[in-house]
Amino acid sequence: MNKFEGLIAAPFTPMDAKGEVLYDQISGYYDFLEKNKIVGAFINGSTGEGVSLSQKEKMKAVEAWTAKSKVQKTVKVINLVGGTSYKECIENALHSAENGVNAIALLAPYYFKPAGAKHLAEFCALVAEAVPQTPVYFYHIPVLSGCYVSMYDFLQEAAPIIPNLAGIKYTHEDFMDFLSCIHFMDGKFEMMWGRDENMLSALVLGTRSAVGSTFNYAAPLYYQLIEAFDNGDLTKARKLQQMSIDMIRLLGKYGGIATGKAYMKYIGLDFGQFRLPVKNMSAKNYEKFVEDVNALNMQELFSKL
Repeated sequence: MNKFEGLIAAPFTPMDAKGEVLYDQISGYYDFLEKNKIVGAFINGSTGEGVSLSQKEKMKAVEAWTAKSKVQKTVKVINLVGGTSYKECIENALHSAENGVNAIALLAPYYFKPAGAKHLAEFCALVAEAVPQTPVYFYHIPVLSGCYVSMYDFLQEAAPIIPNLAGIKYTHEDFMDFLSCIHFMDGKFEMMWGRDENMLSALVLGTRSAVGSTFNYAAPLYYQLIEAFDNGDLTKARKLQQMSIDMIRLLGKYGGIATGKAYMKYIGLDFGQFRLPVKNMSAKNYEKFVEDVNALNMQELFSKL
């Protein structure tokens, strides 16, 4: 299983004014990510509103993304196949494998929660064994899933029973746990960092891949940050990380995750709004948002159309 290296975007799901998915926009979206040197697309995740999409919609999204990736092969596709029902996850995993995704990802059950690392690993194994030739990642995001199982404990339980386990998308702030996972089995598993606002700290610990929503619209910022870190220019790297934080603070100021689509609109890609119950930005607030973004003075660090 080849590891990713670089930025993996968590794409938004393009929607029209009525909240219907615009699958025909995905091909151009793929080209946009490729142009900005994104190496992978983590689809149907939090940013992509996977939990708000129907089974059919998620499958159609997979078909659109893989149809493009089979031709160009530059941006790899990881599909989040689900979390609450392992039967539904298996259906999604089989469909993903049939359509040629590069990997699938699994989320912890977030209604009936696993009792511990062993039960979580057993749940994931049921899905992974259905697609033995497909790399499997676990998506650790306890702030949304409510599953705070240590990923080090998870790897200890999962490694012996999931041969195609490739790694973890780690969206949490436990750096001790993250580093222990990096060193587990001599670095066998790929640890993808999932908190854009503290990527620099993860680079220090040794990550070489990251999954994030802000990579959709600010990839140049993060590639410059990685370059500065690799060159030992920590002063520049810290400055760039602060710019990332200033940009991300506007997400909270204007209501949360849906502000990401406002950033996309700002750079010229209008993908509509998030589905309920997510709160969206009003037209009046969008005007204020644009003023705040302009005040960041980082236009040259946004992704280019």
